[in-house]
Amino acid sequence: MLTEVPAKNILPGLFILQQGNRSMNNFRNIGKMVAAFGLKGELILLHHLGKKTALKGLEVIYLQEKKDELLPYFVQAAAMKSDQEVLLLLDGIDSKEKAKKFVQKQVWLTDEDFLKYAGKTAPITWVGYHVVEAGKDLGEILEVIEQPHQILCRLEIDQKEVLIPINESTLVKADLKQKKVIVNLPEGLLDIYLKP
Repeated sequence: MLTEVPAKNILPGLFILQQGNRSMNNFRNIGKMVAAFGLKGELILLHHLGKKTALKGLEVIYLQEKKDELLPYFVQAAAMKSDQEVLLLLDGIDSKEKAKKFVQKQVWLTDEDFLKYAGKTAPITWVGYHVVEAGKDLGEILEVIEQPHQILCRLEIDQKEVLIPINESTLVKADLKQKKVIVNLPEGLLDIYLKP
């Protein structure tokens, strides 16, 4: 869970992930900044929201500054660039040089904003779903990591981190009503993570 830290040596609005909690219950990662654009300091956000969006009405995004820190940035303007890209102008970033410092930064939204902008069937919405194989519940999806040819779902099984690949050969069904992702995993995959 992220909490605002009211400390003298920390910037106002800085959110720090509490130790031991990696699920980030109040925020969702939606992608990353991939390029600076133009002379005014615009940034291109590559998102995984699962639908075209201009993020119209979005007031604030959170950029991951360090491993467990998020800083809020107010959105001055947003425009759709492509199906998965949005052009953003953020408060305080007014030149291409300043914008370049934010390229490759992970972008987060509050859960409330995430639910407004994410497509209902997008894999990124699977956080909180349960992965099921052969009728056995393997656990809750803590994070969805999108890659070019597959999706990785991060779970915790027996207090160990497990990455479940989701692709056309492993995905049986995504049950949106029951919030389950049903899979058929390659033999021995779980043993790699769970055997001592």
